[in-house]
Amino acid sequence: MATKLKEQIKNDLIKFTKGKDYYAKIGKAWKRGYLLYGPPGTGKSTMIAAMANFLNYDVYDLELTTVKDNSELRKLLIETTSKSIIVIEDIDCSLDLTGPRKPKKEKEDDEKDKNKDPVSKKKKELEEEASKRSKVTLSGLLNFIDGIWSACGGERIIVFTTNYVEKLDPALIRRGRMDRHIEMSYCCFEAFKVLAKNYLDIDSHELFVKIEKLLEEVKMTPADVAENLMPKSVDEDEETCLKNLIAALEEEKLKAEQEEKEKEKKLMHNTS
Repeated sequence: MATKLKEQIKNDLIKFTKGKDYYAKIGKAWKRGYLLYGPPGTGKSTMIAAMANFLNYDVYDLELTTVKDNSELRKLLIETTSKSIIVIEDIDCSLDLTGPRKPKKEKEDDEKDKNKDPVSKKKKELEEEASKRSKVTLSGLLNFIDGIWSACGGERIIVFTTNYVEKLDPALIRRGRMDRHIEMSYCCFEAFKVLAKNYLDIDSHELFVKIEKLLEEVKMTPADVAENLMPKSVDEDEETCLKNLIAALEEEKLKAEQEEKEKEKKLMHNTS
């Protein structure tokens, strides 16, 4: 993560922990919502662990598909303690929380797309199976976040993670419910330098220039960058690891260029 954003988040968390009197003054429950969104492998789960370690808070990992109904969800909320982070990971996959609000035409288009794509079709089947087991509704979840019962206790942080923020109901992630929207994106050069320091204990190297240029051209997640930086044997030094990363970035660049050419060919074929 870029240093500036990291400092902003740390300052926001510190301010929250010291905000008891302020929240009482403005008449709001002492809680804060974070939405972490971005592609898989960009560090959303790691971010939650870092927040918990930084604040020394407990973590409650809530799996919505195992919750019977709204009443049980409310009961679970009451049982959580102060100084805690309540996490719902991959909330777009947890339950079908957007269906009833979508226009009929949009829902029909979604159904067609899902039936065409085997992966989406399988995901739809899993969602339907989960919805049969759980009767938690969007209304129940909204009350969980900021209804009357959410004001019981205090000093709680609620975190949602998703790979597809555009699929979530706007009511679920509006400001006031999810106060901070944090995009966990592909690895930038600044984030790479942090990883290089952590994994290889180096601050600079002549290969950094080439890596910086490639990271501007190639989308690679921090998880993939870290995997390529990790020594695979006792014989691999920092230069070998950096060269492994460069090779992986160049391979991704070539793959992206080939995919772009294929798209252009298809487009030309369709227009001719």
